[in-house]
Amino acid sequence: MSRIQTVFQRLQADGRKALIPFVTAGFPTPELTLPLMNALVDGGADIIELGVPFSDPMADGPTIQRASERALAQGMSLRKVLDVVRVFRVTNPDTPVVLMGYANPIEAMGQDRFVTAAHDAGVDGVLVVDYPPEECDTFAATAKAGGLDPIFLLAPTSSEQRFADVARAGRGYIYYVSLKGVTGSAKLDIGDVARRIPQIRAAVGMPVGVGFGIRDADSAQRIGAVADAVVIGSRIIEEIEHNPGAEVERVTAFMRGIRVALDALAPGKGV
Repeated sequence: MSRIQTVFQRLQADGRKALIPFVTAGFPTPELTLPLMNALVDGGADIIELGVPFSDPMADGPTIQRASERALAQGMSLRKVLDVVRVFRVTNPDTPVVLMGYANPIEAMGQDRFVTAAHDAGVDGVLVVDYPPEECDTFAATAKAGGLDPIFLLAPTSSEQRFADVARAGRGYIYYVSLKGVTGSAKLDIGDVARRIPQIRAAVGMPVGVGFGIRDADSAQRIGAVADAVVIGSRIIEEIEHNPGAEVERVTAFMRGIRVALDALAPGKGV
């Protein structure tokens, strides 16, 4: 059982929801990536999604695009991201790390070499936006054999065939994109998410995390009431972007507020 699967099993036994924050590696500086990862854990993260900066992040809104541009301008690369994870593992052997990014850097390294290097660094899963499940059986099989959970996106427009493809290729959890559009969008339809989550769970047999549009404790709690995990990215990047010199403290405080809201959903806690 992978670290990701172990985390979800433990949380489900406790009636708690997973908190999965995203940060871009190398933003605002390469030197702050490790302290920010530790801040996420201190604030209550169960799994960390670590963004691999890319020059053309087509699924990301302006906030994460800016973060990627700044990280790339400071020399951040896939190999350096793996170096950060390796150092993180020295003091944190338990919190799963999922790399989130795009195919080009992986293809440049080579799929087999990437999977081996990522696993050796301590990565637990990988979400590659432009590896659609129906076209990446080879990569998914390589990842699984190499000890990585291949994680896939589902969206409001996903078909039953896409559900089946994800169930076949994926492992760990599903990232359900709650909105049509890019990361950081503002309008969140909780009712639509609530209707879709049971369908996805039944079809794929994995925990479902929901992201895009979650910006505060209230929206996180409402999503947590119907999903297995809450994923927050753009809002955390904004905290970092708007608080130079106090990034670690502000991210920790923001995360703790989300953690309290989610834990209030546990049995016997009340909302």
